[in-house]
Amino acid sequence: MWRKRLSRSYKPTRPPVSERIWNWTLLQAGSLRLDGGGMFGVVPRAIWSRMAPPDEANRIALQTNCLLLESEGHRVLVETGCGAKWSVKLRGMFAIEDRTVCNALQEQNVSPSDISDVIVTHLHFDHAGGLTQFGEDGSPIPVFDNATVHVQGREWEDALANRSTMTGTYLRTHLDPIAGCVSLLDGSQQILPGIRSLPMPGHTWGQQAVLIETADGTVCFPGDVMPTRHHVGAPYSMGYDMLPYENMLTKRMLLEQAAELSWTLVLDHDPDQAVHRVHADGDWFTLEPV
Repeated sequence: MWRKRLSRSYKPTRPPVSERIWNWTLLQAGSLRLDGGGMFGVVPRAIWSRMAPPDEANRIALQTNCLLLESEGHRVLVETGCGAKWSVKLRGMFAIEDRTVCNALQEQNVSPSDISDVIVTHLHFDHAGGLTQFGEDGSPIPVFDNATVHVQGREWEDALANRSTMTGTYLRTHLDPIAGCVSLLDGSQQILPGIRSLPMPGHTWGQQAVLIETADGTVCFPGDVMPTRHHVGAPYSMGYDMLPYENMLTKRMLLEQAAELSWTLVLDHDPDQAVHRVHADGDWFTLEPV
């Protein structure tokens, strides 16, 4: 049921007039560091290290960027970051900052209970970890107790079955506590008025982008199809991608549509410059920081 995929002949179309316009705020839910070789896949270290200098453990700096959307009294969160449920060992291994999306929301005078909907691109630990926290008895409980969590049905099935080459990225402590409030999506559809999903297969089978209609046009949060600005090139896919070739095709589709329709892209892991416009450049594309 959840195995719909984008056609490679997919043509961009302008979205219908939205019923709702959203204000958006970029949130930083905490930095982390991951292996540079894993983040750049087949691209040689001699090339990627000039763009993203690694530390002594070969890790590069990343951020967990999220979006707060507000309209007509509704508050929606896109992505949740790593959360706080980490041992000292794992926090050190990934250099996970002692900061969560709740800290970022607090800086906007928003509490977790104010969030009506949470949308995640996929369910890896650095995107879905912030969905839950440890309760007083030490067991994981939902952070956003009034929210519906929206995710592609294929992604939810794969996460529960732990279908990944990374055995420690789909964690049941992030999933089981929110199972009763999950809304499963099926491909491209309206999530809420003015907010749509768009499949982004490649990094995972069920990854999705989130399209938001704003006063300045469409904002697209594309997930890990292109985690940083340094991943704009065709072969710049991650070693973690389940379908590297499919990811390249998906990225071309994303960039074509973003350039043609003047989307604003918000990149989920870029630590310095997350917001960009896309321009055609010969047979590929370039990014312009916003």
